[in-house]
Amino acid sequence: MNYSQIIIFLFISATLCVSCTSTTQKVPDYLIGSFQDEYNIEYELSKKLFFQKPGTKFHILKWNIDDQYFIARNDSLNSYDPNLYSRIDWMKFEEMQPFEWGFCLTAYNAATPDSA
Repeated sequence: MNYSQIIIFLFISATLCVSCTSTTQKVPDYLIGSFQDEYNIEYELSKKLFFQKPGTKFHILKWNIDDQYFIARNDSLNSYDPNLYSRIDWMKFEEMQPFEWGFCLTAYNAATPDSA
């Protein structure tokens, strides 16, 4: 391999490496874990999965901490809108104990992550 081939290889490698990295924002601690809403529906939320028990799952693809939402792919076994995409917005509550935050599916049947 000659000098110009090495330079081209390094440039392509660096470009691929930069395009693969994503800015990782810290998910607020109050979102992660198990909780129950006022209708006695149970949920579990991790950095990668939002699970509405007993059988509705959303696989989280992208977090936007600043704007307080995440984009997720609806699980293939969900009874509603399987394999489509959802945008789930959340809001932190003040003085609404025992509830610390709430959420809304602002999109739930988008064809692509970008359209959710």
